[in-house]
Amino acid sequence: MNNSSLAAQAVANGPMTLAPPSFDGHGWLVVVNLAGMTAVCVVAAMFAVDAWIAWRRNRARDLWNHPVTIWRVAGFCFALAIVIRCGGEAVSLWNWNPRDPAATGWFLTLKRFMDPFALLFGVTGLGMFYLSSRGMVAQLRRRPFPIDMWASLPMLKRPAAIGVLSLIAAIGVVSTR
Repeated sequence: MNNSSLAAQAVANGPMTLAPPSFDGHGWLVVVNLAGMTAVCVVAAMFAVDAWIAWRRNRARDLWNHPVTIWRVAGFCFALAIVIRCGGEAVSLWNWNPRDPAATGWFLTLKRFMDPFALLFGVTGLGMFYLSSRGMVAQLRRRPFPIDMWASLPMLKRPAAIGVLSLIAAIGVVSTR
């Protein structure tokens, strides 16, 4: 081993497990985490891109203090926090290989460097949501409108398919390691 990072040393000196030792040999738990982190990362990335495109498309009409812009930017921040956190975890799980401790250690360290950025975007979204709540609640109470969320249910077909495909891939990876 030519990498002297503590993460690489921990992997090299640890047990030769098919997944990180924290899973304690529970293959089903590896499948659930691998599929969940992958699917949620992809779905959150889809939402973040959609929110970004909608914000860019309407930037001339929706000013920074407009409720729709605040809603889109807060959602974008939450989605990006999920992408960064779940993406880092998914990458480290997909690339777990105790026979290559240098690469595995590199991915584990990368995940920890990504965490502060996930926190930053998550706290930014939460702050925007909290700080805008007084004005947002007053605006929604002034002109209430019913929302039929069931009519939008078909929009969940693609995320559900991503979840199923991620589960199938995770089962395949864990069972062939």
